[in-house]
Amino acid sequence: MKATGVVRRVDDLGRIVIPKEIRRTMHIREGEPMEIFTDSSGSVIFKKYSPMGDIVMLAEQMAQALSKETDRPCVICDRDSTVAGFGIKCEGRRLSQKVESIMENRRAYKGRVELWDEGPASELLVPIIAEGDLCGCIALLENGREGGECDLKLAKMAAGFMASQMES
Repeated sequence: MKATGVVRRVDDLGRIVIPKEIRRTMHIREGEPMEIFTDSSGSVIFKKYSPMGDIVMLAEQMAQALSKETDRPCVICDRDSTVAGFGIKCEGRRLSQKVESIMENRRAYKGRVELWDEGPASELLVPIIAEGDLCGCIALLENGREGGECDLKLAKMAAGFMASQMES
């Protein structure tokens, strides 16, 4: 069988180093959880673990409820990409570097920021933090009117509820 990728040996503790180029391309950070799968052909598959993946249906319902209540599109994201949205087609779109860095601050952000490299901008980002870990964010998008304190409180409540669902 011809090798088509990088070859790494398993050490005496069963560890394999993921090459820096792959970690950079896939946005794999130090300490980030990974899922490990096998398939019927004997392949071992590493996938970034997202606790948001366990509650996608809830995320879709929450995005719909927030969108209807705030009268603006809503997007719910994990740390790298969009998981659910309402009022906009967005599932699976990779987040911009700016949004990722805003989320790392772990505080609500009010201001215009491009969610993706192209497309609409968010006006409000609220991080979702479960058991001390940053899991993602809720974004309310621009709609031609400035969001008020009520929109911020609704988004914070929704982020808290999403976090509590990941903790149980």
